[in-house]
Amino acid sequence: MRPLLPSRPFPRRPPLPRLLRRLRRALAGLAAGGLAVGGLAVWFGAPYPAADPEASAARLKAEAGRVLEEARLPPDTRPVHNGVETGTCYHRGLRSLAHIDQGRPDVRSFELSWQVTGVPEKTAADAQERTRRRLTAAGWTRVPESGGEGGFRFEHPDSGDKVDVGWWEPTGTYAVSVYAPCGRLPEGFDPYHWTSAEWFPGAADRH
Repeated sequence: MRPLLPSRPFPRRPPLPRLLRRLRRALAGLAAGGLAVGGLAVWFGAPYPAADPEASAARLKAEAGRVLEEARLPPDTRPVHNGVETGTCYHRGLRSLAHIDQGRPDVRSFELSWQVTGVPEKTAADAQERTRRRLTAAGWTRVPESGGEGGFRFEHPDSGDKVDVGWWEPTGTYAVSVYAPCGRLPEGFDPYHWTSAEWFPGAADRH
């Protein structure tokens, strides 16, 4: 007696063309998702790191004080400065094309600059050499931007902070700027009411 066949046949494999169509649809979905993520990255660009205004201000004031000490100016010298200020940072990626020259209110850089006029060339050259030697020994890297006549700029390899030192012959102006890179500001930070921005150059601040 012949064995009974199952009431319903076992499902057959889909034809090869159908498998290919399903595979193409799956790949198309993955590609669309990847393009969407990649497109956002291209549009917005690399995100800015979070900024710590208090830590940035402390670093800038300490570095500005060290450079002032290395200048070895007369004891009664009072450098002209505005304390720690914030600078404009711009949109990244393709989005920057839609916001040309428009800074981001939530992202700022930090800067502390001071200058003294009437500094003799020899005094400025010796001061620059002392600062240059210290920064080089500490692992800072010299970058192409120049700080004026005979000036230089160094960048810290980890923090991205920069020190710019220059001297201008017509007025004998010895000018120093210390920068911290752009970063996303913490919630509620107000650069116009920020007591840590104040700088009082003196012996206590330089050490």
